[in-house]
Amino acid sequence: MKKAHMAVDGVSLSKKVLVFCRRTKRFREIRENDHLRWSAEGTMGEDRINNLPEDLVDSILERVPFEDAVRTSIISKTWRYRWTEIRALVFDKTFSNKFAKNEAFGHNEFIKIINQVLTLHKGHILKFHLHIPNMSVDSFQEVDQWMLLLSRNGVRELILTSSNQRYELPSYVFYCLELTKLELENCFFKPPLEFEGFLNLEKLLLKDIDFGANLCGTKMNLPQLKTLSLYSCTNVYNFNIKATKLRNLTVIACPDAMLATLLSNLTKIRFFYIDAQFLKMFTAENIPKWFPHPVNSLRHLWFGKFQFGDLDQLHGVLCLLRNSPNLKTLTMNLEMEPQADIGPASSILKSPNSLDYKLCRLKTVEIRYLEGSIPELLFIKLLLAHSPSLQKFTIKPSRASNVQKRLEIAMKIMQFPRASTKAKMFYFGSLYYPFMQHANLSIAKG
Repeated sequence: MKKAHMAVDGVSLSKKVLVFCRRTKRFREIRENDHLRWSAEGTMGEDRINNLPEDLVDSILERVPFEDAVRTSIISKTWRYRWTEIRALVFDKTFSNKFAKNEAFGHNEFIKIINQVLTLHKGHILKFHLHIPNMSVDSFQEVDQWMLLLSRNGVRELILTSSNQRYELPSYVFYCLELTKLELENCFFKPPLEFEGFLNLEKLLLKDIDFGANLCGTKMNLPQLKTLSLYSCTNVYNFNIKATKLRNLTVIACPDAMLATLLSNLTKIRFFYIDAQFLKMFTAENIPKWFPHPVNSLRHLWFGKFQFGDLDQLHGVLCLLRNSPNLKTLTMNLEMEPQADIGPASSILKSPNSLDYKLCRLKTVEIRYLEGSIPELLFIKLLLAHSPSLQKFTIKPSRASNVQKRLEIAMKIMQFPRASTKAKMFYFGSLYYPFMQHANLSIAKG
């Protein structure tokens, strides 16, 4: 009886998904091609499909959209339940949007479909990608149960996003100890007190996450973590981790982030992407604390919303440049406040001691949204004079500046001396000015 019930459910699920598939142009094309091929090849063609190696079948099913994977159940009896063994289940935003657009499910149909898939599924689920759509739900009980199931299936990659109300992660998520990749968006992140960490996690991306008012000092051990990205998170000061292998660090739009713990790993970080506001931490009194020794590992620096009118940010970037002897690339997105006082910044950058260090390994620089202010140009001049290995310097001006001003800025930059004999500068006009689009200035020393 149970087997018969599963068969009915499997066919039922296939039909539900096919309601959506039949409305798509892709399905019609595939169906027509299948019909022509099977008509021409007969049983021989079907046998070739049925006799494909197991690992090849698994690889194919894991790479196609889920609705196409379910659709393979109509190929033959042999294929009816092949999709129930795939190790990657992807119910992402594209999946939910397609169904919503085609009105393939109603109020609770989304929950029913996933429940049915998980009921029929056999074997391990190594990857699970779920997007909770913006639809009316009574509670997240079903989602909690899915997390419980995953914790018992050895899941290694979990991606969970929500367009609905913020989802509070159940404790089950923190028992998925085999995770190597975890991406969360729009969730409450509150690990249980006894949680010690994800011992196998290598990549962690957290977006629009609330870490709660108090984690009671819980410190997560992430010994294998190499990449950490935080975007638009709140209560980040409660996010306390130990990650001795951290290599790539991104912190964007997290105003209450305390980088003390993260910066304790800075001796091994190679890629550092942050909002320029965090440069305020590198004031004169804090420099010995954060940089008792040069950061020899740092290769790539990226700053967002850098303001030359903010002296703390300016001191911070100069501090990082002095303490990064092996830096190879520098990228800065500039943001100039209309009423900013640029006098003090200009005075600092005119000083011979503003950067008393050669950037011997720096090869690539990109500065975006340049307004052409005095401190901006002085900073460019400083970099050119202190970078003997520089190969490429790219400047992308602000869209607000007019064509005449852009040309004036380009002429000034052309006259700056360069420490590198191989340095080339690329000054890009905006696509809003068609005649500039094909006249981007490439300036080589000479």
